[in-house]
Amino acid sequence: MADRNELRQPHYGNASGPGWLVAELRDHLWPWAGKGQPARKAIQGAGFALALAATVAWVMAALGHLSAGAIIGWWFGWSVFEVLVRLDAKPYVKEGPWWGRLYRRASTMDMLCYVSFKNLLIGAVLFIGLKGAGILQI
Repeated sequence: MADRNELRQPHYGNASGPGWLVAELRDHLWPWAGKGQPARKAIQGAGFALALAATVAWVMAALGHLSAGAIIGWWFGWSVFEVLVRLDAKPYVKEGPWWGRLYRRASTMDMLCYVSFKNLLIGAVLFIGLKGAGILQI
């Protein structure tokens, strides 16, 4: 993205149906760069380690060995790291409605808001799912 205000479609912008849905999910859930978008290997390696640690923390919470506060702390740490990774690897956010397909270059505040809201929704779904299944005791 050469111009800061330039609107453009993602690389999967012409996809439709299940292909588009899979590409959207991957774009939102996987913060690292794909083909054609270089990412620093050290950041990617640290990210894998942090993602693994966060997954272990969620499993420990599901087994009742970790408190909700500890999980929130892990989730916050992951979110801060994800902002840094996305600003380096995928420095764009959607412009317009959520169902739209136009993106623009993200400022730091854009990325903070995007990652915070996305991870808040994911965390809420995980907490409600674990609580509803009777696995998480709060």
